[in-house]
Amino acid sequence: MMVDSATTPHHIRHDGADYHFCGARCRSRFLADPQSWLGDVSRRQPQAVPGAIWTCPMHPEIRQEGAGTCPICGMALEPEAPSLEDAPNPELVDFTRRSWVAAILSAPLLMLSMGAEMLGLHLVPTSWNAWVQLALAAPVVLWAGLPFFQRGLASLRTGHLNMFTLVSLGVAAAFLYSLVATVAPGLFPPAFRMHGSIPVYYEAASVVITLVLLGQVLELRARAATGRAIRALLHLAPKTAHRIDDQGQETQVDLAEVSTGDRLRLRPGETVPVDGEVLEGRSAIDESMLTGEPAPVPKRAGAKVTGGTVNTTGTLVIRAAAVGADTVLARIVKMVAEAQRSRAPIQAVADRVSNWFVPLVVIVAAMTFLAWNLAGPEPRFGHALLNAIAVLIIACPCALGLATPMSIMVGTGRGAHAGVLVKHAEALQALEKVDTLVIDKTGTLTEGKPKLVAIQATAAFAEDELLALAAAVERHSEHPLAHAIVGAGEERGLVLSEAADFVSTTGAGVRAMVGGRNIAIGNAAMMRAVGADPTPLQDLAQAHRRTGAGAMLVAVDGSLAGVLAVADPIKESARTALADLHREGLRIVMLTGDSRTTAEAVAAQLGGIDSVQAECTPEEKARAVGDLRRQGAVVAMAGDGINDAPALAAADVGIAMGTGTDVAIESAGITLTAGDLAALVRARRLSHATMRNVRQNLWFSFCFNGIGVPVAAGVLYPVAGILLSPMLAGAAMALSSFAVVSNALRLNGVKL
Repeated sequence: MMVDSATTPHHIRHDGADYHFCGARCRSRFLADPQSWLGDVSRRQPQAVPGAIWTCPMHPEIRQEGAGTCPICGMALEPEAPSLEDAPNPELVDFTRRSWVAAILSAPLLMLSMGAEMLGLHLVPTSWNAWVQLALAAPVVLWAGLPFFQRGLASLRTGHLNMFTLVSLGVAAAFLYSLVATVAPGLFPPAFRMHGSIPVYYEAASVVITLVLLGQVLELRARAATGRAIRALLHLAPKTAHRIDDQGQETQVDLAEVSTGDRLRLRPGETVPVDGEVLEGRSAIDESMLTGEPAPVPKRAGAKVTGGTVNTTGTLVIRAAAVGADTVLARIVKMVAEAQRSRAPIQAVADRVSNWFVPLVVIVAAMTFLAWNLAGPEPRFGHALLNAIAVLIIACPCALGLATPMSIMVGTGRGAHAGVLVKHAEALQALEKVDTLVIDKTGTLTEGKPKLVAIQATAAFAEDELLALAAAVERHSEHPLAHAIVGAGEERGLVLSEAADFVSTTGAGVRAMVGGRNIAIGNAAMMRAVGADPTPLQDLAQAHRRTGAGAMLVAVDGSLAGVLAVADPIKESARTALADLHREGLRIVMLTGDSRTTAEAVAAQLGGIDSVQAECTPEEKARAVGDLRRQGAVVAMAGDGINDAPALAAADVGIAMGTGTDVAIESAGITLTAGDLAALVRARRLSHATMRNVRQNLWFSFCFNGIGVPVAAGVLYPVAGILLSPMLAGAAMALSSFAVVSNALRLNGVKL
C-alpha cells in the first residue's frame, strides 16, 4: 500500500534513507530484518530525491517535490526526470496483488449470487447465503478497493470528480445496502423480500472493484513500457570514458567525472561518450542513432561527434564539448519523456463526463429520498431509502467502466492477429482522427539494407568477373555499400580472390591488388587518380544517383571497367499502402536524415507523397511533427530507428516497424510486427472499427443511465405503479454490462 509520509507517525532511518510505515507492527518487522523487507519491492516506497520534481502522467501540469497522488485524477505521481533504474513499480505490484485477490473471491461470489437468482441453484443454505457473500465481498471491497475509496474521497475534497468518485459511490451504495440487508433485514418492508429474505448485491460491488483494478494494472503496465523506452535511450551512453591528462596518461573514469574540455580517447568499436570535437585521428562514425542512415560518416580533425554514436574503424582523440544534460542524447531523452507525458489517456473522456454525471446522480438520489419520505406510501422511510439506493445502484459505473476497456481489449486482440500490436489505448483512439501521416524513409518505406541493383561492365569485362574483382576488394571495407557488393558476389556463388595492399581514401574510394591486378572502386576523383577516364560512364552513374542509388565506378589496371549501383530497395507493400492511405484523405509527409537527392528520388518512385523534408536530425524531425500539430493537423509518425524516437513520441500516435530498433518500438503506441506498411492500412481500419464500437457502448451506457435512473427514482410509479427495487436495479445493471460485452465481442469479426 502507499503510505503518506506526512501523516503516518511511524518512521525510521536506515542506511541513509528514510522509510515510512502504515503501523507500528510493520516498523517492528522492518527493524527485525531490514534486508528481507527491502528485498520485497511491493513494500518499497519511491524515495524522493531532495528537490526532485514528481508529476502526473495524465496531468503534466501537476508538479511537486516528492511522491504523492494527483489532486485531479488521483493517480500516483512519477519522477519527472528519467532514470536508469528498472525496478518494478511498487503501485503496479500492489494493484496486481489486489486484482488477483479480488478476482479469486469474486468468482465464487458470482456463482452464489447468480446461481440463486437466475437458476434457482442454492449452493449454500438460504439462511447462510447473504453471510457467505458478505465474507467473500468484504475483503474485496474493504481491502482490494481501499485505494479507490481513498482517491474517491480525495476527489470530493478537491472538487475534481473523476472515475474514482463514481467507483467509490457506486460500490459503497451496493455494499452498504447489502450490509444493512444482511445485518438488519427487519428494517425493510415485506414487499421487498424474495423467498423470505432481502436481496443483496455484494457481487455488483466486488465485480466493479475487480474490473477497475484490472484496468489500473493494464494502465500501469503501459506506463512501465514508457519507462523502458527512456531507459533504452539512456543506455546508449557508455558508463565510462578514457580520459587523457596533461602528461598524456590515459585513465578510465566514470562518465559522470568527464567535464567540458577534457580530452578523451575513442577506440574502434567504442561508443562516443559525450558530444565533442575531433582533435586527432581519422575514423568513420556510425551515426544511425541520429540519422537513421546505415553509412558511417568519415571523421577527421575538426569534425563534430555526438554521444551515443559508435566509432567503427580508427582511433580518435576528442575534446568534450557537451556533457550530462547538455548532450544531444540527453536532449532526445528529455523530448521523448515530455512528449509521452503530454498525451491524454482515453479514460479522460469518462472523467470529463463524471464531472457532471456524479453530482447529478447524487442530487437525483437525494431528491428521490426526500420525495418518497415526504409523499410516498407507507412505510415512507423504507421506500425512500430503497429507491435512493436503487438510483445509486443502477447508476453504478459498471457498464460505463466496461464500455471503453472491453472494446479496446477485443480490438487490440483482433489487431494482433492482423500484425498490428497496440500498446496504448490512446494510440488506437488517436489513429482514427489522423489526417497527416509523417513517415521515415530508411527501414520504413525502404528495406533498410542496401543491395546491389545494377552492374554495367565495359566490353572488356563480363559482369561476374567485374563483380568478383570488386567484391574481393570490398571485403576489406566496413562501409555498408561494400557489404552490399560482397553480399551480391556471395549470392552469385563467385569465387573471391584475396586482396593485398588495401587502401581506403576518405571521400574518394578504395583500391587494392587482386591477382596481380590493380583494382580501384570509387568516384570520378578516384578514377582520375589511378589514370582512368571516368567520362564514358559518368552519365550512367549520374542516372543511377538520380534514382536514389549510390553509384561507384570501377577501374582495372588504370582502365575504366564498369559501374556498380547500390540502393536501398523500396518495400514491396509501400506503393500500394501509400496509395490506399492517400485515397482515405491522409496527407503524407516524408521525413528523412538522408540527402535531398535520394529522398526526392524515392518519393518520385513511390508516388502519393505530398512533401519531403530531407537531411533532418532527430530534433528537427520532432520539431516538424510539433509544427504540424500546432497548425491543427492530427499527426501519426511511422518510423523504425532510434533517430525517429523523439518524433514518434511527439506525434499524436507513434507507429513503429516491428523490424526496427527497440527504442523506436518502445516509444510508439502501435507496432507493425512485420514492418509491413500494408499493416498500417489495417491499423487505421481497426481504429475506426474499435472507436465506433466504443462510442456505441458509451451511448448505450449513457442511455441506460438516462432511462434507468429516473425509473429507479420512481417517476413511473404515479402513472403505472412501477417501482424498481434494488434487486431489479442490480439485474438491469448486470444486463447493461452483458450488452456492452456482447457488442465489444463483435470486433472479433471485423474485416480489416
